[in-house]
Parts: sequence; C-alpha cells; structure tokens
Amino acid sequence: MDKEKKRQIARDYKERKVSPGVYAIRCASTGEVWVAPSRNLDTQQNGIWFTLRLGTHPNKALQTVWNAEGEAAFAFEIVERIEEDDLTPYLLDARLKERIKHWRAELGAGLAVG
Repeated sequence: MDKEKKRQIARDYKERKVSPGVYAIRCASTGEVWVAPSRNLDTQQNGIWFTLRLGTHPNKALQTVWNAEGEAAFAFEIVERIEEDDLTPYLLDARLKERIKHWRAELGAGLAVG
C-alpha cells in the first residue's frame, strides 16, 4: 500500500462520524439487563465482548453471569442514539447521564460499567 493511500485511510478514520448514545446488554437465560453510555455505539460491542471474553470486564456481576451462561446467552442492543451536533462535550455527558437514568428505570437494568 502506498503512502498516499495510508494517509487517506488515516484522514477518513479521523473524520468519521461517531454515534453516541445508550446501549443495553441482555442475558436471555437469566433475564438480566445492563445499560451504559457510549461515545461511539458502532464500535462499543466489540470492546465489551473483548473484555468479557478475557474475564476483565469492570462490572463483576456482568462478568460472573457471562462466565456462567456463556457468550451465546448475551445480546447487545442500541436503545438510543443521541444527536450531538449542537452539544458541547459537557452537555453530551449530561445528556448521557440523564438518558442512562431513564433507561435503567425503563428496563429495570443495572449499570454495565463500573
């Protein structure tokens, strides 16, 4: 691959539009649900599944259920995308916190992180 092609790939990566919002992780066999915010919903599942497979996810309850039930019992679901065009980073954080509170109540869910 030539240098210009590499530069173009790097530019495209830096300019890609991310999609913040709220996601849910569901365990079909236990009925448990966890929700969390994400600054990039489109890449979030890969990172979560990676830490769960390694056994290093920060939410010990989620990790314990994953270990007991196995990957096949879990599903990743985007529950809400947030349009961030007019939001500062501070306002985006505030909106994500507000929406997490809503979705935890709506779904009877725990937090997926921390």
